[in-house]
Amino acid sequence: MKNLKFKKRSLALLFTAATIFTSCGGKKTKAEATTKVVETSETIKVGILHSLSGTMAISETSLRDVVLMAIDEINESGGVLGKQLEPVVVDPASDWDLFAEKAKELLTKDKVDVTFGCWTSVSRKSVLPVYEEYKGLLFYPVQYEGQEQSPNIIYTGATPNQQLIPAAEYLMSEDGGSYKKFYLIGTDYVFPRTANKILKNYLLAQGVPSENIIEEYTPFHHQDYQTIVSKIKRFASSGDACVLSTINGDSNVPFYKEFANQGLSSTTCPIMAFSVAEDELRAMDTEFLAGHLAAWNYYESIKSTENYKFVEKFKNYCEKKGLPGGKDRVTDDPIHWSYAGVYLYKAAIEKAQSTDVDKVIEALAGLTLDAPGGIVQMHESNHHLSKPVLIGEIRADGQFDIISKSEGLVVPEPFSKYAK
Repeated sequence: MKNLKFKKRSLALLFTAATIFTSCGGKKTKAEATTKVVETSETIKVGILHSLSGTMAISETSLRDVVLMAIDEINESGGVLGKQLEPVVVDPASDWDLFAEKAKELLTKDKVDVTFGCWTSVSRKSVLPVYEEYKGLLFYPVQYEGQEQSPNIIYTGATPNQQLIPAAEYLMSEDGGSYKKFYLIGTDYVFPRTANKILKNYLLAQGVPSENIIEEYTPFHHQDYQTIVSKIKRFASSGDACVLSTINGDSNVPFYKEFANQGLSSTTCPIMAFSVAEDELRAMDTEFLAGHLAAWNYYESIKSTENYKFVEKFKNYCEKKGLPGGKDRVTDDPIHWSYAGVYLYKAAIEKAQSTDVDKVIEALAGLTLDAPGGIVQMHESNHHLSKPVLIGEIRADGQFDIISKSEGLVVPEPFSKYAK
């Protein structure tokens, strides 16, 4: 198995009381007064804000499913603080303005105690001011570009130093192929553009000439990649090029298909994806994807008893509920962090003995969780998780072989020095 030489980071896992982190304080606002807390409600209301239609449904529907599974598990075991979790599911339909409207409804009309939701950074940025204004709490489960830290958002996905930089490091290493040319392609919105700015600045700092770095963007739901792949093919004719892909949603299907149609493969020009995981691969012809890469912090193929149980539970849940795909469903990184987020919230409100947002945030600081993929820890102050970094290689069956792993947990750095 290949090893990636990451800089060693030491992290002492704290299983005792967490250091207090105060993110909000002072006099209660009118918005805060409207927020419902467990002491005055019969249930703990959980908002689920994921696209169940539109271009992002290919990725987000499974996040709704796993959050509902976690809620069912917790309720069957007696709930939290003697109360049942009550899900409130809405569909913002891949419409970024609608995300903000639905978030406001969840907070002011449904009066949810917490929300699990969003995938794209544009949807997260759309709802961020809503959660800050109404003092709500959002768990965001997807890797992102960083450069953000809201007192009302818990980021369980990866920061740039937990995904983007390690992926580029790997491709430049001897084990990763010693690639010297990089084609950066993404969907045209904030995550790909900021991610590629970080990647480009990192590559330049490593001595890669600017002419060896190409950037290109396509809109959401783009379907025709013939011209772009032709350019990639010419760019890769020297034999030392790779692709760093931040394409999101259903556009990945025609992109990879066209890549194979034009005779490109993982041996001639590997694709390192930042938004393609096992769930997306279910909708793709994986026969032609074998050997391409992805950088995540969890894979279904992690070998551990706890992960085997998690995977089996999700498959059984989908079959029992009659969900599309049934027992053939898979787990992946965002699915895993959505599930872990629910249990982090449970642990925090048990520690705080309240669903008051300020008290829950205080309780989350430094909290550790034995998640299906392994032990992780909330940072003491920046609302992100310390976690391992994994490089995976796509198999023909739609799963990943883990070919590289960081030494221990990587501490999150939301604000990248390469974003400047």
